[in-house]
Amino acid sequence: MSQHPPKTGLEAADPDRAPAAPEGLGLLDHARKFVRVEAEAVAGLVDILDENFLAVIALLARCPGRIVTTGMGKAGLIARKAAATFASTGAPAYYVHPAESLHGDLGMITGQDVVMAFSHRGATEELLRMVPYLKYIGTPLVLVTSNGESELARQSDLVLNLRVEREACPLNLAPTASTTAMLALADTLALTLLQDRGFGPEDFAVYHPGGALGRRLLTRVADLMHSAEDNPVVAEVAPVREAILQMTSTKMAAASIIDGEGRLAGFFTDGDLRRYLMQGGSDLAIPVGKLMTRNPKRVRPETMAVKALEILREHKIIELPVVDEDQHPVGIIHLHDITRAGII
Repeated sequence: MSQHPPKTGLEAADPDRAPAAPEGLGLLDHARKFVRVEAEAVAGLVDILDENFLAVIALLARCPGRIVTTGMGKAGLIARKAAATFASTGAPAYYVHPAESLHGDLGMITGQDVVMAFSHRGATEELLRMVPYLKYIGTPLVLVTSNGESELARQSDLVLNLRVEREACPLNLAPTASTTAMLALADTLALTLLQDRGFGPEDFAVYHPGGALGRRLLTRVADLMHSAEDNPVVAEVAPVREAILQMTSTKMAAASIIDGEGRLAGFFTDGDLRRYLMQGGSDLAIPVGKLMTRNPKRVRPETMAVKALEILREHKIIELPVVDEDQHPVGIIHLHDITRAGII
């Protein structure tokens, strides 16, 4: 008897090789139905955004401690994500596993915190066993559930009832629509809290220093500029030859030119040198002050790097002198220094 090799993943995914769909609805029809059920669960949240929702926001806003999220199974995964979203938007938060809490982790929760529990049916045994401790230390409990009549709901200080009556799962068993609604509500809580606290882009950047926005809003010229021996500075009475040597030794395409008091008098670039040579100049002993660009664009060390980038692009230049409050050159910043830092 001949044996046929098993189908590969590509063969199994080939519509021409796939088995015929069962009579009635096709698979795509089922898939669209599942999406509609989940979309309806999220849309239904609009009806629960009332005074009770605002009471939860007020409780979270005045919380002197941390928002502690908790939940078992799929709801627990939503609770973990909720804690991460709260924390990243300026509301200190962390997740506690209900089962682990009963074996010592309850000590992580204090009377200064607010506990937010996620449970679709409100019957999670581990959550119910946490309640006596929370009441003992005076920690408020907020429940996110689809069963506002459950025992856990009765034991909670505030309840956000999702009112999700059916799951997208055709067996109405696997948590799907309920967890989608939980996730959307958790995000809504975090974003409403963010709005209430006036949390802006600068605040977001503080919590996301490794992201693009963090780099744009937190990186200053002082963080990127070339300074000390890497900063070419030449007196305006010095010969052009000296300026060229300074630029070559520091691998920069420009040099800050100072007056007799050490203040920025001009900026000498390789472009200035090229223009001089193209005009027939050849005397490298002439004072660099005769060829420099006077009153150049400049920035301060505390200037945001993104602002320096705007100046460079607007004026189509690649380097800027960096000066202190007394106009003494303390550094030089190149366009590539900024773009290499991921600021675009």
